Amino acid sequence: MTDFNTLSDRDFVTRYASVVEHSPWVIERAAARRPFDDLAQGIIAVLADATPEERLSVIRAHPELAGRAAIAGTLTAASQSEQASAGLDRMTPEAFERFHSLNAAYRERFGFPFVICVRRTDRAGILRAMADRLTNDAETEVATAIDEIGHIVRLRLETLS
Repeated sequence: MTDFNTLSDRDFVTRYASVVEHSPWVIERAAARRPFDDLAQGIIAVLADATPEERLSVIRAHPELAGRAAIAGTLTAASQSEQASAGLDRMTPEAFERFHSLNAAYRERFGFPFVICVRRTDRAGILRAMADRLTNDAETEVATAIDEIGHIVRLRLETLS
């Protein structure tokens, strides 16, 4: 058993609530499912077992990349750090415009923000993925976003260790 399995439910939620963007219910459910051999797998299993509406709520809880929240400085600390790691906090006006254009097209097509684990790519890779994923159907894109959230969860857990 590792430390996360021995924490009280309250301490578990307090410690890990930030690994899933603005969605503490995921961590609350994970707390109730312990013990886990792998905490990330346990959290990802909660997402897999969630209703379609709940999965959409987790996707919608993510900020747009280089979007209004980033400009206003209201990102969570984790999102701010992740976006900065890909250079999204220091772009030319033209690059910001490209991100805003793709964000708008993506949100118009799917009704939720584009989600990618930015720590696994760079700015050019993010732009390429945004353009490529605009051709996906909604079901594929929801599955892709949830898969990306799984990568985000794993990396955020690593930074907590």
